[in-house]
Amino acid sequence: MPDSNALAPAAPTSVEAAPVRWFGTTWVDRGPDYWLRRVSVSVGALVAAAAGAFVMQLAVQGVVVANTGSFVEILLVLAIAVCSCVAALRTWSVLTRGKESLTGWMADDKSLGVMLAVGFVGSLVSYFLRSLVEAPGESVQRSRYELAVAAAARRQAGRKPAKAAKRKR
Repeated sequence: MPDSNALAPAAPTSVEAAPVRWFGTTWVDRGPDYWLRRVSVSVGALVAAAAGAFVMQLAVQGVVVANTGSFVEILLVLAIAVCSCVAALRTWSVLTRGKESLTGWMADDKSLGVMLAVGFVGSLVSYFLRSLVEAPGESVQRSRYELAVAAAARRQAGRKPAKAAKRKR
């Protein structure tokens, strides 16, 4: 009689990995597709950040040409800098620890909407820097995946002795 355990799927294959934006599930085994996507995402984020910085420079120059005064110009530059820093910090936190880890005012998408829109360059820079280390959001998904694999392995290990005990009776 064939062993019924040979037909059962192994614990790691019984858990499906959640896809990461731009990477799908290539982050699980880090094959050639993963590395190609990592380079593409890094370059794309850097190019987008440079283009965004150029657009912001044009916006500031438009205010300078309007002769609104140095106070307004300085205030505009400070506002863009603060918004970029907040967007970069929030994006970094989401990519490294997950959106669930955000607390307080950083967790409220509605109140930060305009600030994140103005500070999109900071968000892109943060995305670029994170893509140099790993796929942005990979650490969050990897920890969830490893917990799910470990739980599946525990469930699989817990079933084997019970089956053996039933057969002996």
